[in-house]
Amino acid sequence: MRLMRLSRAAATGLFFSVVLAACVPMNAPRSPAEIAAAQSADALAQQGQFTQAAQAYQALADQSPGHADSYRLQAAEAWRQEGQIERAAPFLAGIKRQRLSDDEPLRLDLLQAELALDQHDAATALRLTTQPNVTVPAALQLRLLELRSRAMAASDDNWGAARTRVQMDDQLSGFDHTQNRRQILDLLGKLGVDPLKQRAAAMKPGDRMLPWVNEALTQLGVVVAQPQPELQQPVGTLLPGANANVREGYKVPAQVALLLPNDGNYAAASTSIREGFFAAYLDAGRNHAPRPSVRVYDSKGTGDGAIKAYQQAVSDGARLIVGPLTRGEVAAVFGQAQLPVPVLALNHPDDKQLPASDASEFGLLPETEGAQAADHMVERGLRQVYLVTSNDDFAHRAAGAFKAELAARGGQLLGAATLPAGTTTSYADTIAGLHFPASASAPAPAATTADNTATPASAAGDTGIFISMRPAQARLLLPQLRIARVSLPVVATSHVYEGSDDASANRDLDGVEFCDSPWLFNAQPGLPNHDDIAAQLPSARGAGARLFAFGMDAWNLVPYLDWLRAHPGSYVPGASGQLTADQFGRMRRVLIWAQFQDGLAHPLSGNLQTDDVPTSTSPADNSSAPATSFNKPADTSQPVSH
Repeated sequence: MRLMRLSRAAATGLFFSVVLAACVPMNAPRSPAEIAAAQSADALAQQGQFTQAAQAYQALADQSPGHADSYRLQAAEAWRQEGQIERAAPFLAGIKRQRLSDDEPLRLDLLQAELALDQHDAATALRLTTQPNVTVPAALQLRLLELRSRAMAASDDNWGAARTRVQMDDQLSGFDHTQNRRQILDLLGKLGVDPLKQRAAAMKPGDRMLPWVNEALTQLGVVVAQPQPELQQPVGTLLPGANANVREGYKVPAQVALLLPNDGNYAAASTSIREGFFAAYLDAGRNHAPRPSVRVYDSKGTGDGAIKAYQQAVSDGARLIVGPLTRGEVAAVFGQAQLPVPVLALNHPDDKQLPASDASEFGLLPETEGAQAADHMVERGLRQVYLVTSNDDFAHRAAGAFKAELAARGGQLLGAATLPAGTTTSYADTIAGLHFPASASAPAPAATTADNTATPASAAGDTGIFISMRPAQARLLLPQLRIARVSLPVVATSHVYEGSDDASANRDLDGVEFCDSPWLFNAQPGLPNHDDIAAQLPSARGAGARLFAFGMDAWNLVPYLDWLRAHPGSYVPGASGQLTADQFGRMRRVLIWAQFQDGLAHPLSGNLQTDDVPTSTSPADNSSAPATSFNKPADTSQPVSH
């Protein structure tokens, strides 16, 4: 990857002013004709006419012996910029290093290193790019690191090459940034699964390489632990002395495009998301904050439709694209050669690739719920766990993340089972197959106090059950557990709750704790009231409520995308959870916990506060697996898995 082509043109103007010679005084004057010729050569380089510039510098070297080495260096650099590094070799051979000054010796080393790589001489390139006690100007740091990484890779030091490229990551943007990140993961992938696991196990949580190692493992098909992100400071803090509508980090583009599929299998989901988006958009007007104009485009639910909608939105003047929705659509949009306008995708691409440098991803991931369920149980003292899931895709994904995080937190999986389709008899057989010990009948479900705060689970032992399934299945399973005299605490994903209360149907779920979006329980202050909106809009009821909250947060993220990515630990107090960005541009959620009591779902701790977030100490990554695609019609009688 050639990184510094453009910056070379910008730096060319600095070269002609330095007078170099060993036998001529450093301040030897240049004739007016030489100065004019040097300025002409510099102008050619700055205009991208590198062949002509190289020839002009060569002529100057022949005509100006007092400054010949400097001109030869510039001629060699011009040939490099032209993509013909081999033509620089004769010029480099004629340069006397002792006649160079300032940054010119380093520039000579970089040219020689690049030429060595072109000639498959990795050892020389590595020696030239790893010299000790060399001061590297900021303008040359990226080029030095890039050449060092290439030299390491050519020497089969893939780990060193990847670490070097990670050093470059924060300094790059655009296409170079995207390409550098792909190369980091390619280099790490060459190490293989077991060596990467060993390195991850030996790293401390703050190691800069750990997220990259875990991302590489994820792309190799390994499910890695996902501890909850550290939430430090909410966005939107009122600036001292400012008006109420001026908040820290708030910045909106002039025009936003919302890309959603309007028809077919995706219509119901799109309706909830779209109406949630505009509900939050309108509510933002209460603070008189500046808001962009918003146009909605039909992405058709296909890759081609999403690309056409994106391109049309760009043509219409959009400065931020929110959407598209399905995994296939997102992959298609991200697969374009360029993204001239930044994207907040409402899903994760199905190819597991990192977002482009100017793209962000936001989705409702079962993996998030599984990992946070493991953290929740460990925080409650439930380190010995039985796992029971349905045969749905969301349940398998949640279970995989749960097991990885439980292991990272020092817990133990005592048994696992998948519910078969069938009668309650088959559920009883599944329970019997888990071989619960006799002591499992002793503890009672975690009790709650008058203010709905759960008592420590340690009072009920250190064993619990994690489930991920639809409400109908859970209503069959829980009674069978009681019949089997198994009364361990039960923790579930949000799929166990239909999104609205049905006390008579849900009494069998009493005691079950589950994670969910805070807006469903009006547990996040500052948001529109859920009950009021649900009374007016069918799209905000039942299974659609989570997608409505998701749509609200699609808007809530818009003013703070740049701030979140630039300020790790900052978060948006959202409808679907506390929202924060990881280093890869993926939005992560911290959910609220609720519990069934007398058939009704209640938040465990009232309002969602950051103090309620368990602290994870496991050395695991903060990346996310891809979201489930909308490949089937949404079942409006059940929660929708994103």
